[in-house]
Amino acid sequence: MEIVLNNTKSNYLESFSLLDLDNIHETFKKFSSMKGPLEAKIFAVNESISCIQLSKLKNHLNKINICSLSIYSNNRNTILSGKSLKIHSTFIKGQEIKNKLLSLDSKEIDDTLHKGTVRSGDRISSNGNLCIIGDVNPGAIISAKKNIYVWGKLMGIAFAGESGNKNASIASLYLNPLQLRIADVIAIGPKDKPKNCYPEIAVIDKQMIIIKPYLM
Repeated sequence: MEIVLNNTKSNYLESFSLLDLDNIHETFKKFSSMKGPLEAKIFAVNESISCIQLSKLKNHLNKINICSLSIYSNNRNTILSGKSLKIHSTFIKGQEIKNKLLSLDSKEIDDTLHKGTVRSGDRISSNGNLCIIGDVNPGAIISAKKNIYVWGKLMGIAFAGESGNKNASIASLYLNPLQLRIADVIAIGPKDKPKNCYPEIAVIDKQMIIIKPYLM
């Protein structure tokens, strides 16, 4: 089962297993950075989704400013479950669903720009590059499938190359994070505050995260 969330500026595609519906709180936190109102579309190929399962999913979606919800499936039980919950449900062939998902997945990845302070407890993620104009406080988590740029103080947790891209980087005007992660490489932030007065960038070099001056 795939869920596509979109607003006027971007699409976000997420895959779910029916077995994981009780443990999807963390995944839905990633959607909180998308500006609403949002449209949600559920695509299910050869999957029978019960009313109970669909109701759980709908409750999670209702928490993130969803203005419309639709289901597309080639399974009649799934369609009946959707209609019983008054969700717009359409029966289409499995190959048509796959073609729709393929066209969505092939679109250019969208970058995200956030203006303002990212406070403790906040989470912001991006399907492409993430640029933050402001500070990232301790306790905040930011992530991106590509690069991260913080034009301010980075003092929280940053995860670039979320899709496994080891060429991703994390740059900041003041780089003093709690933790950095690029692809599958993790580094704990330095104990001492930066003494430099220039931007720095974190990259992977020989399977280690190193920090060097960011020359623009």
